[in-house]
Amino acid sequence: MTGELDTQLRALVSQVAPDVDPASIRADVEFRDQFDFDSMDLFNFAVAIHAALGVNVPERDYRELTSLASAMAYLLRTRADQSAASSESTSRSAASQSSIS
Repeated sequence: MTGELDTQLRALVSQVAPDVDPASIRADVEFRDQFDFDSMDLFNFAVAIHAALGVNVPERDYRELTSLASAMAYLLRTRADQSAASSESTSRSAASQSSIS
């Protein structure tokens, strides 16, 4: 799963910054230190993540997207949190349904 996410994020970065070769992106180095990636590019990256992966990134979390590694960690954590919340909601709904019956 992380390999697929890595590939998707590299493609999204190159979509926002077309002059960047996805294979050349170093995961542990901030984008701005590797190539010309400004705050507008960061915003467009967050929008691209939402469009491609269905994950809404609030503005307060944009700082979590400043490198490939930090973006992957953020998305994995966000997906895990959403999955846990969904499971909890499903459990409550099932318990509610059984108490009605």
